[in-house]
Amino acid sequence: MPTATDTSAEILRCARTLIIVGGYNGFSYADIAAVVGIRKASIHHHFPTKVDLVRTLLQQYRQEFDAGIAEFERRSADPVDQLRGYLGYWESCVGEPTTSYCVCALLATQMPVIPAEIALELQAYFRSLSDWLTSLLERGAESGSLVLSTDPRREAETFMATVHGAMLSARAYGDPSTFGMITRPLIDRLTAGR
Repeated sequence: MPTATDTSAEILRCARTLIIVGGYNGFSYADIAAVVGIRKASIHHHFPTKVDLVRTLLQQYRQEFDAGIAEFERRSADPVDQLRGYLGYWESCVGEPTTSYCVCALLATQMPVIPAEIALELQAYFRSLSDWLTSLLERGAESGSLVLSTDPRREAETFMATVHGAMLSARAYGDPSTFGMITRPLIDRLTAGR
């Protein structure tokens, strides 16, 4: 018999997949119950409301993001290597149905219809990603490994938007290679003249 921790983890995995496939309003507790093989009441025991479930999922997602960033930084102090690692991570995910899109980016497309608590979690994620990219670009510009055409914050926002847009394009075209076609020139542009 699965433990409560196993059950809540399975509920979160299922919710993540269902969000990537259909967005915030594209799933219900009945959908999760059918996939996980439990009663809806069991889901409510772990996550009383859908907001609680998705907020927990996004907090977990941010922890995974933080761990991923720490891993990029552990592997290499070079900002170019870290940017390549970030792009490589998403390029490896894009072809997989359950990981093909950043959960936060997908939910951000639904901001007008999602609860305020979820919107706050999304904003925190995007601020965190932008801060990391800004810091990385600043370090790269200071060391001479990156050439910026504008200030680091704007470059970070452009980089982030391009990566998320590339996910959307790959999804729209049904062609994972579209992601790399769009994102590889980002590094080329930032390292021009290096």
